[in-house]
Amino acid sequence: MLGFVSLFMDVSSELIHSLLPVFMVTALGASALSVGIVEGIAESTALIVKVFSGMFSDWLGRRKGLALLGYALGAASKPLFALAGSVSWVLGARFLDRIGKGIRGAPRDALVADLTPPEIRGAAFGLRQALDTVGAFLGPLLGIVLMLLLANDFRAVFWYAVIPGVLAVLLLALGVEESGAPAAPKSPVSPVRWSTLSAMGAAYWSVVAAGAVFTLARFSEAFLILRAQQLGLPDAFAPLVLIVMSLVFAASAYPFGKLADRMRHRTLLAYGLGVLLAADLVLAQAGSLGAVAAGVALWGLHMGMTQGLLAAMVADTAPAGLRGTAYGFFNLASGLAMLVASVLAGALWDKFGAAATFWAGAALAAAAALLVSRRRAPAAAR
Repeated sequence: MLGFVSLFMDVSSELIHSLLPVFMVTALGASALSVGIVEGIAESTALIVKVFSGMFSDWLGRRKGLALLGYALGAASKPLFALAGSVSWVLGARFLDRIGKGIRGAPRDALVADLTPPEIRGAAFGLRQALDTVGAFLGPLLGIVLMLLLANDFRAVFWYAVIPGVLAVLLLALGVEESGAPAAPKSPVSPVRWSTLSAMGAAYWSVVAAGAVFTLARFSEAFLILRAQQLGLPDAFAPLVLIVMSLVFAASAYPFGKLADRMRHRTLLAYGLGVLLAADLVLAQAGSLGAVAAGVALWGLHMGMTQGLLAAMVADTAPAGLRGTAYGFFNLASGLAMLVASVLAGALWDKFGAAATFWAGAALAAAAALLVSRRRAPAAAR
């Protein structure tokens, strides 16, 4: 049931997000910098809030209430997109939506773990991830259909996104029950504890540094959509960009996940950054929609190659007793880097043109690959 909750919310969110950059630029007159600021604040908020949501879930002793709050915030944000008359409205809606995403992630995954027997827990998480992927494909596809049926009326399309969002909340509220008695509430312990900085080794901090540069190189996918629109993709078909990226990502994630079990994580991450560099180079020089499609496909391949690698590298390099704190610092650094990345991408686009954004991304991808490949992990790390 939790998998279908995720699916419906993903359909709702991706229906809007696949059209939002074009809506902001064409209907609201936003600059690329404004798009970068909105996307940077939104995505960094989700990463940073996620740092603390698990702590609050443990503190409350119950998972469902916090997950329900997160999904409810996501659903409540959807009408704001349809009503938005300015970029500031969109920023508020995206901020609310991403706070909801940050809140619900950890307690939702804890619910999956609580409700499934250990022997099928891996399959349960796999099913939830699979339904997430289906939602990420169906949302943009529905966006195209609705844009064609509703004569490119962005606001009317956004209203339809309210329906699956509400269904997700109702499914969770009425169809999911927590198992057993509530756990005893624990005293809240911050996952980001500055006093433990000195206990983290150089290998861990090299992963944090690589993750920050990696995030700087992989700015918001909104700029992929804007690049396609710039080269002639009709507004109604803007979601095709995310569909292509999601299909390549879904097809490549499993085989590269298997490969990650047989080779050093740092090596595979460096190769993945090489693919991101290639994607940026193709997009920087693109003169046709075919070239954009090739760049987007490479971007999706990069995501499939690198999914989860940095998280695994944090676990490999952090002291065993401090992994919660290690993930806290890592996500905090990644969240701040995502904000800088998207703002920088938008500023470069406005000042020097779209190509400059992707040339800068290529340079940062090369720097991240160099940082990853030149650092040696300890023997226990991969």
